[in-house]
Amino acid sequence: MIKTVHVALGTRSYDVEIGPGLLAQTGARIAPLMKRRRVCVLTDETVASLHLEALRDGLAAAGVAMEALALPPGEATKSWPHLQRAVDWLLDQKVERNDIVVAFGGGVIGDLAGFAAAILRRGVRFVQIPTSLLAQVDSSVGGKTGINATHGKNLIGAFHQPSLVLADTAVLGTLTARDFLAGYGEVVKYGLLGDAAFFDWLEGQGPALAAGDMAARVEAVTRSVQMKADIVARDETEQGDRALLNLGHTFCHALEAATGYSDRLLHGEGVAIGCALAFELSARLGLCSQEDPSRVRAHLKAMGMKTDLSDIPGDLPDAAALVDLMAQDKKVVDGQLRFILARGIGQAFVTSDVPREMVLSLLEDALATC
Repeated sequence: MIKTVHVALGTRSYDVEIGPGLLAQTGARIAPLMKRRRVCVLTDETVASLHLEALRDGLAAAGVAMEALALPPGEATKSWPHLQRAVDWLLDQKVERNDIVVAFGGGVIGDLAGFAAAILRRGVRFVQIPTSLLAQVDSSVGGKTGINATHGKNLIGAFHQPSLVLADTAVLGTLTARDFLAGYGEVVKYGLLGDAAFFDWLEGQGPALAAGDMAARVEAVTRSVQMKADIVARDETEQGDRALLNLGHTFCHALEAATGYSDRLLHGEGVAIGCALAFELSARLGLCSQEDPSRVRAHLKAMGMKTDLSDIPGDLPDAAALVDLMAQDKKVVDGQLRFILARGIGQAFVTSDVPREMVLSLLEDALATC
């Protein structure tokens, strides 16, 4: 059941392997990349307690030795102190430029470990072994690495492509229902931005996918990764099409900042709410029919996901403050906010032509239901 998606980037090309049981094959799949048979693994404490020994066994089966550092779980780990700790540890391990760093965890660990690899000795190779649905379908592919700043999310980082991605879909079975559905927010995003047929498929298969149907999970991850790989191959450093992958993220990043990057709002939950808001904004601007945002919200609700600002526990800033937080987003160009909007499901596009008053009105209405 192993599927392969190739990310075509010339000399930086790599494969994404997707399917159950890949942890046991890790050593055999990484070995062809290695100069010496040892790896240094960056992970988090939660993933380590569940899966680190399985990874060690999978590496040892091919004669690969492993050292590991487990950092605290959570978005707060994407910070200067934890980056410094990771880099110092890698230097203590005498990691050389030809060695391989393994990012073993969700999006936080993937981003942090990838950035550590990017800056260590001006760049060492790394392999992504994503353990969350969000990381398997999105953050492990494409080479975006980085940490958060007090000013906003992912404002410090580098493009540094992995040498290989191993997405073991069996590992998804250990996720909490909340974490799985947060990742599903990124899966839905792919259908909404460029593949209406995939969104149709998700409406039918989403419940089975959430319930643990392995074939459905492999298919969903593969289709999501293929779409991202195609976009990244066209636009590696986000000069054009790659910005489409940020559907929902302009709203999401502001909401994450407003909630202090805490477990009040997981990233994928923010993406789901952001997608619903982006489609509602598109409808208000006359770009798509009102049926489209209604359909988006209906599917998210049917899956038991957060869809509205009222689903976020605790108080939120007012609409003006949220718009100010959006202004710190990486997608701001010449002071103009860029939004990913849609002319329909599967028809997203990038624009800076959105009146601030329209965004304020949308957020005021959304906050009024809280």
